[in-house]
Amino acid sequence: MPNPNATSLTRFAAPLVALAAGAAMITGLSTMPAHSASPPRNFPAPPAEGKPALGDQVAVLAGGCFWGLEGVFEHVKGVKSVVSGYAGGSRQDATYGAVSSERTGHAEAIRVVYDPARISYGSLLKIYFSVAHDPTQVNRQFPDTGTSYRSAIFPQTPAQRRTAAAYIAAIDKAHAFPRPVATKLESGAFYPAEAYHQDFMRRNPDNGYTNRYDKPKIAALKTAYPQFYR
Repeated sequence: MPNPNATSLTRFAAPLVALAAGAAMITGLSTMPAHSASPPRNFPAPPAEGKPALGDQVAVLAGGCFWGLEGVFEHVKGVKSVVSGYAGGSRQDATYGAVSSERTGHAEAIRVVYDPARISYGSLLKIYFSVAHDPTQVNRQFPDTGTSYRSAIFPQTPAQRRTAAAYIAAIDKAHAFPRPVATKLESGAFYPAEAYHQDFMRRNPDNGYTNRYDKPKIAALKTAYPQFYR
């Protein structure tokens, strides 16, 4: 969601404007380069994880605007639900207005409930690192800047933390990107965002921002990983 205090262009002036999300693109947005979401060549496979856990599992991921992250993972086989929200700060400050101040410590994030019998945590991370966002950017994702747009993983179990740490090391070792992975492993609870943020891309198919920056990611998922796409 846009940060009115960020140094970059914002997507909307206030949360209420998001309710009318098909509105005109923000001034200057059309002059900014669209995100090329094609995954790097020879992207490393995720680390081996051993026997899948029993029952539904949860992944919490941050990487820029949660609209796009949510939109990508809603198209992943084995994912049962995706909720946009805030992670890394307190419940008291987990609101759009507070998080946009860049003083609460939250990151815009998504909570993914998935079936590990159908998709592994490592495979979710492969999608996250290679098509869902640019993990080499620090405290920004394209037009959005600020710590709330940082790249971060919030492991829910020790096994997830080990897998994420090993994968970051493998990606850097493979030189999959021209810059090192900036994604941090963090801790902290997840808090759902306001209702107007949920299922944003599905409910607002004509939104200028998501059409420019997020739909290419979904197309890349379909092209690069058809085994995961639904």
